[in-house]
Amino acid sequence: MRKTKLRLEKSTVSEKILNKLLYIVLFFFCLNTAFSQDPPPEKKPDTVTAVSKFSEKDIAIDSTEIKSRSFSKLKEKYSDSSFEYETKTQEKNAWDRFKEWLSYWFGKIFSLSSEEASMSFVELFLKILAVIIILFVIYLIVKAIMNDEGRWIFGKSSDKKVIHYDEIEKNLHLVDFEKLIKEATKSGESRLVVRYYYLWLLKKLAEKEIIEWDVEKTNSDYLYEIKSEKLRNDFSYLSYLYNYIWYGEFELEEDTLSKAVKSFEKTIKAL
Repeated sequence: MRKTKLRLEKSTVSEKILNKLLYIVLFFFCLNTAFSQDPPPEKKPDTVTAVSKFSEKDIAIDSTEIKSRSFSKLKEKYSDSSFEYETKTQEKNAWDRFKEWLSYWFGKIFSLSSEEASMSFVELFLKILAVIIILFVIYLIVKAIMNDEGRWIFGKSSDKKVIHYDEIEKNLHLVDFEKLIKEATKSGESRLVVRYYYLWLLKKLAEKEIIEWDVEKTNSDYLYEIKSEKLRNDFSYLSYLYNYIWYGEFELEEDTLSKAVKSFEKTIKAL
């Protein structure tokens, strides 16, 4: 009896377990079927019916008058820098590249702290160089309009030709002094006549090998080279006349000029 009872209990438990498993399988099967079905199609509106409800009479027409507007001088009006919303990078020219090159080398040579310091140094250097060039040009201009004795070219008429005297002295042996003396006499330049006579005398002394001509020598140098005592005395007197007349700040009288010319011609002819 007891064994029969135990068998009945075991069969009851097994049936319960099988029922539960069956319920679980059915649950998952129904769930899968529910999610796999396509959604019902949406109902499209009947466009033909919607359009047929309205006609051309129902459309409102805008009859407002449209006025055309013109914009004159638009670019000129808005050309101010405040309307520039994009910053344009300025292109570097040759001068900018040259300054950058100088800045680079100055920075390396003088061990400057930054590029800004190097560029500031370059700007200062170029300004100083410009001032030096301007001063040098002014010096050349002043030198060109002044004679060797420091007098302005618009001074006395005889001083205007001092610039040409250097060329005459450098080419002393090639100069025709007789022609120059005639031209100076004709133009009334008395002091210039005396100077030409003096240079002519030096030319004759050099040709006779009495002196050794040098543009850097003075009258005293030539005086010591002359061996003849008489000629030395004559040269000393003629040098005195030349210095007195040429460098003298006064009007030359005709008598003084005539005496000086005769003295020069006498000595020159005696050579």
